[in-house]
Amino acid sequence: MAVKPVMNIDALEAFLAQEFPQINEGGPFYAVTEVEPGAAVLRLMPDRRHLRPGGTVSGPTLFALADLGAYVVILAHIGPVALAVTTNLTINFLRKPADGVPLYSRCRLLKLGKRLAVVDVIITDEAGTIVAQASATYSIPPQAETTVK
Repeated sequence: MAVKPVMNIDALEAFLAQEFPQINEGGPFYAVTEVEPGAAVLRLMPDRRHLRPGGTVSGPTLFALADLGAYVVILAHIGPVALAVTTNLTINFLRKPADGVPLYSRCRLLKLGKRLAVVDVIITDEAGTIVAQASATYSIPPQAETTVK
């Protein structure tokens, strides 16, 4: 999808800091690293709070990374609409991510309509190894319709 972004990295980071300060409470864990037409990348620098027994990043952490990444790519293309919400997210855990390694939520818009957005999410480690894949659907509130073409 070749829709142009309306928010850049700085605007997205400022929005997240204002609306969702809890995601980086205790450290700069999440950061938007790329925004381009139809896509965005969110990085997670996991620490011990993101681990499960056995020293791997937990499933709920990977789920949150997929969900937040999907939210970021949608906002990048519709603007700062805080009430865009997840209506469905399915995730496939494919490989065990290593402890302490940055993870990247590489998100691509499959559909951006007036009321729904569908996003494909690939979570990779720093080497590009795919550790999870997710599909997310978001509901876009009616007041945001003026920004979506």
